[in-house]
Amino acid sequence: MTTKIVALVDGLGNLVRFHLFPGQRHDSVGAQPLLDGIEIGALIADKGFDTDALRQDLDARGATAVIPPKANRAKPRACDFAM
Repeated sequence: MTTKIVALVDGLGNLVRFHLFPGQRHDSVGAQPLLDGIEIGALIADKGFDTDALRQDLDARGATAVIPPKANRAKPRACDFAM
């Protein structure tokens, strides 16, 4: 059996929250529990977190999504790689 750790850190890399999930769970499942009740201005994540649901939640919060699009996305979303 494997375990997946999904962590939220601040801009300096300090741990804010983390959750443990079974290794076979998709990364994006762990994003919502980490973000509940936290105000953020931007979320920097890898392409494993590129889901419409997460992006819609970030848009509703007024937060910027800095997430590279997955290769299989029909309409790739822009990503500010400099950020």
